[in-house]
Amino acid sequence: MDYGMSPELEKFRMEVRAFVEEHAPAIPPKAGVRSAEDAAEHALIKDWIGKLFAAGYMGGDWPEQYGGNGSKHSAEEDVVVGEEIARARAPHFAGAGGLVSHALIDFGTEEQRSRYLPGIRSGQDTWCQLFSEPSSGSDLASLRTKAVRTDDGGFRVTGQKVWTTNGHWAEYGYLLARTDPDAPKHKGISAFIVDMRLPGVEVRPLREMTGTSDFNEVFLDSVELPADALIGELNKGWTIANSSLGHERSGVATSVVRLRQGVDALKDLAKNVEKNGRPAIEDGAVQETLGRFTAEVEALSALVYANISRWSRGTERPQDAPMAKLMFSELGVELARFALELSGEAGILVEGDSGAIDHGRWQDEFLYARAFTIAGGSSEIMRNIIAERGLKMPR
Repeated sequence: MDYGMSPELEKFRMEVRAFVEEHAPAIPPKAGVRSAEDAAEHALIKDWIGKLFAAGYMGGDWPEQYGGNGSKHSAEEDVVVGEEIARARAPHFAGAGGLVSHALIDFGTEEQRSRYLPGIRSGQDTWCQLFSEPSSGSDLASLRTKAVRTDDGGFRVTGQKVWTTNGHWAEYGYLLARTDPDAPKHKGISAFIVDMRLPGVEVRPLREMTGTSDFNEVFLDSVELPADALIGELNKGWTIANSSLGHERSGVATSVVRLRQGVDALKDLAKNVEKNGRPAIEDGAVQETLGRFTAEVEALSALVYANISRWSRGTERPQDAPMAKLMFSELGVELARFALELSGEAGILVEGDSGAIDHGRWQDEFLYARAFTIAGGSSEIMRNIIAERGLKMPR
């Protein structure tokens, strides 16, 4: 039984596992958070997300009037669902649908909820997150995209966003833009809904070293938004964004499952490749490294469940999430690097190349792993937060 899991949650886990095995789409797994490679794959993912919502495995924490279970749903159940989807290596709910749904539930108007929440639950509306910018890096509050009031009460938006997952598939975007340039940087930001089909919205996919385009840069050239595109109060976007981000608690737990799978796959790899003329698994240094990886993954699992328990009790510490995020992202890089070292010259081969080990899995894992040390706050930022807020060290 996993650390922190009650018998009731284990029963729920078996239920979710059976559902995932029956309904998950047959899409070849890849490292990291990836977008659909073509329209057919995107349709499969949308159908899959709709089934998860319909079964109550996603959106369970929504109020009952919007299709959720309200107070009957727990954060631990979200973790179980995320873990079982990861265990099956099935597609995750990529994009911003989960984030914007909580922004609308907590801060939106009834008209906005009625208009947009059903499309999220059905899986038919894909959302992207228009937060990050080329000039802001990990300091999101320094964003420069502007939303200026127009005579009819709407807003004219101009700016650029980047690292936008699913931007090339999205019908809608969850946007942060500056509405008061004279206010302190955290105070003058507002949250908006952007129809990605509006004139002036240009999406340019970014081709990554993995060979795929999962992220995009988005240009907003005098995009006219109606007044009802504003989420919540004017200049309260920072509060709204942080509140919606605070609902996500299953991400690192999901990554623990992936890391554990990675260690198991590394053990299999070590049995199938040679070092000094014999199976690498028989080498003492390899055994020591595999043992260290196993211990670190289990330590991370314990840390994640302890963090979830503290969050449920309202005793979460500022260093909790950064510690877990830092640990999983850096460990992912180490795992992938060691796999390539074990693979030798064949480690440079990718999927489709003759002689590629595990169909090029480790090359894909290695190329993507570095992204996790940047996305969601770089490792350097995480260390600063741990030092300053957790250990109370000077800036």
